[in-house]
Amino acid sequence: MSSDDASRTPRPFQVDNRVVLSIALPMMLAYMTTPMIGIVNTAVIGRLGDAPLLGGLAAGAVMFDLVFFTFNFLRTGTTGLVAQACGRGDTPEEQAVFWRAFAIACVAGLLLAVGAPLVALAGAYFLAAEPAVTEAMAAYVTIRLLSTPFALTNYAVLGYLLGRGEARFGLALQLVINVANIVLSISLGLWAGWGIAGVAWAAVVAEGLAAATSLLLLVLRFRGLPPLAAGALRNVAALKVMFAINRDIMIRSFVLLGAFALVARQGAQLGTLTLAANAVLLNFFVLAGYFLDGFAAAAEQLAGRAIGARHRAAFVRAVKLAAIWGFAVSTLLTGLFLVRGDLLIAAMTTSPDVRDLAAAYLPWAAFTAVSGVLAFQMDGVFIGATWSRDLRNMMLASFAVFIAALALLVPAFGNAGLWGALHLFLLARGLSLAALLPKRTRAAFAEA
Repeated sequence: MSSDDASRTPRPFQVDNRVVLSIALPMMLAYMTTPMIGIVNTAVIGRLGDAPLLGGLAAGAVMFDLVFFTFNFLRTGTTGLVAQACGRGDTPEEQAVFWRAFAIACVAGLLLAVGAPLVALAGAYFLAAEPAVTEAMAAYVTIRLLSTPFALTNYAVLGYLLGRGEARFGLALQLVINVANIVLSISLGLWAGWGIAGVAWAAVVAEGLAAATSLLLLVLRFRGLPPLAAGALRNVAALKVMFAINRDIMIRSFVLLGAFALVARQGAQLGTLTLAANAVLLNFFVLAGYFLDGFAAAAEQLAGRAIGARHRAAFVRAVKLAAIWGFAVSTLLTGLFLVRGDLLIAAMTTSPDVRDLAAAYLPWAAFTAVSGVLAFQMDGVFIGATWSRDLRNMMLASFAVFIAALALLVPAFGNAGLWGALHLFLLARGLSLAALLPKRTRAAFAEA
């Protein structure tokens, strides 16, 4: 049998609830520990009693999150390509995909680290805040961006681990980053008296520690494998595929970010009280997202592996089980939000007016878990299958639906119209990709 015939031969593997949960649950825990960093950093700077420092930290964190959101393709794109190589049983290509992603992470990270003063300057211009806030933000961003080579490397590592279905290893990596960051933020920012610089350096050291540890473990693993063929990392065709996938995912991510920026902007135009209430309520969607992202991660790995293995039954079962679990969890979350959401609102704001308005719109926020679940699951399937062009195009089409809904619903129904437009956006994302799924599945397994 030729190597080409071997690559076309199905490689069956088992997909069941245990397999789905073995990926989803660790990643849920990993995603849910991340917000603790922001909470601790805010508490550390808040104890210093300096409002401009707190404002500078918040602004700097938003800027840094924007940079990292832009480069999230290093995680998602790597996951899909590694999962498919895993399905084919192509261990050398799994390794090659990681090293290609690592090279991109190093180059992009170094450019961002060197350009940190320019990023801080742009942030100061955009923020246009009082000098003390701008100075604090610039100090935080300039130091924090030094972590980008390490942070982007950790994205590539996590993408590789998820592509292989090693979610526990991925959880361990996130715990190293988050726990080290929290401990160092308290130690350097508060006990050592470094303030906002200490919080920023804590992130640099934590990301560097995680990157060094994970790279060491992967290098030791790779040393036990056959060496890569000469020129494997410079494979032009493979590099073109990786860059095309990364480009599409980056465009998709920018559009998604733009949609939520518009939600904030429209809320602000409805008044400061509405803006504040919506900011509180969007945390319900964010919280639901931590759970749904776990099942999306399972869909990524299993769908990608099934594509590589040319095993249609495993692909169909992975899509089905991830969706069942996703809908079950989202329904449970919506019920909990409706019954006890007032407690979460009370924990996030002490303003009686904001609490009352948030409570009035609580059902709109609670049901985002249900209206958004299909979008999360389809994103996972299409990322794993590396159907990135569809992800990009359907995101753009859904964004057009969102813009039209904003124009029609907000003038007529105010804040209820804004939440209705958000629900339509989430539904459009999920349904548009689901409509393409049968055709893409038939094409992917046409010869299986």
